[in-house]
Amino acid sequence: MNITIRKAEIGDEKTLSCIQTESWEMAFTDIISVDDLIKYTDINKVQEMYLNVLKSDYSEISILEIDGKAHCIAGWSKARNPKFSDSAELICIHSLYDNWGKGYGSMMMNHILKEIEISGYNSVLLWVFEKNTRARRFYEKHGFELTDNRQVSHGAVEVMYRKELN
Repeated sequence: MNITIRKAEIGDEKTLSCIQTESWEMAFTDIISVDDLIKYTDINKVQEMYLNVLKSDYSEISILEIDGKAHCIAGWSKARNPKFSDSAELICIHSLYDNWGKGYGSMMMNHILKEIEISGYNSVLLWVFEKNTRARRFYEKHGFELTDNRQVSHGAVEVMYRKELN
């Protein structure tokens, strides 16, 4: 088995959108409304969003592949909220459902955290749905700590986690 992690590039938008939409459909069914889930998993709109992101270099997006087949994606950038401008922000990390619990997300997380640290950031934050206990356990396992920051997104409460880097 050959596992590689590479930077996403223009032409990967379909792969990125397929992994994200499957992940959202499996993870958020009981968290956001059916209408929002349908709206935010429209494969064509998600593909267009990724194409725009890849063209703009807005964030760093990576793809984990096993034997040449994409299984996991993750993206990060400078924190979007100016209040946290000293931090990087993990914007997304998604895996195909069949691969949940197999360690690929952890491989990707370790890769992304190293990229962020090499880029000169001393901390990273992320937002996660409060009710997404599975993801929250994953982030806590990787050293992220819950903060007091909260926001509403897609009609559900998100909580902010933060991790200090070495």
